[in-house]
Amino acid sequence: MGSTYHGYVPSVCPKVVKVVTVRSRRADYSESTRQALVDSAVELFTKRGYSATSLDTIAKRARVTKGALYHHFSGKQALFEAAFDAVERMIIARLAEAVAEPPGAPWNQALNGLRAYVDVCLDPSYQRIAIHEAPVVMGWERWRESEEHFSFGLIRAVVESLVEAGEIDDVPVEVTARILFGALSSGASIIASAEDPKKASTEVYSTVVRVLEGLRMVHASRVAAQADNADEPGAGVDLGKLLRRVTGG
Repeated sequence: MGSTYHGYVPSVCPKVVKVVTVRSRRADYSESTRQALVDSAVELFTKRGYSATSLDTIAKRARVTKGALYHHFSGKQALFEAAFDAVERMIIARLAEAVAEPPGAPWNQALNGLRAYVDVCLDPSYQRIAIHEAPVVMGWERWRESEEHFSFGLIRAVVESLVEAGEIDDVPVEVTARILFGALSSGASIIASAEDPKKASTEVYSTVVRVLEGLRMVHASRVAAQADNADEPGAGVDLGKLLRRVTGG
């Protein structure tokens, strides 16, 4: 029995290895095919738009059959959503890198991230697919949910780090992040629709920075006001003085 078992195992192992290898190659080929289709869709949707791009054209450019396309995607909208996801992931990776490097004060990291964002809004694929086409193809609600899924978490993390570091006033993180998310989404639409996108991106950047600096100034003024009243037992914050500090009056 033992000799039969030991003789059986070596004869089976090569077959098992062969099956696993074949499956691995098939999986790699399947993934490369899907990626080729997504890359093709991103390029063509960017250049021609959703309505002017056919599945035949996408398959041809990806050098795969239309049957292979339908193996991975149920139809044109499903392929568009995959292209949208690919663009969003690329953008978020760039923003996360900008916020993380070089390491430094949260305030500088936030400004780096904001600058990277307005630069991203100049990217043709982001403009055409994520801003212009997606709300129509996916529907506004689904598009908004997808945008939030990809970018809101990063915005919230930046706001939280600014509050924790004492860079801005102790504002509600969730509410502030959602307000900034809405402002940045509107800014992206302004840039993508502008006759002069570069000028618009500069204006969006400077406007958002001024909003953040306002929160920073309020925080600094509050700290200074509290320090002024520290030597006066029972004294409250002088709101008039605080307002003059904020407004420069």
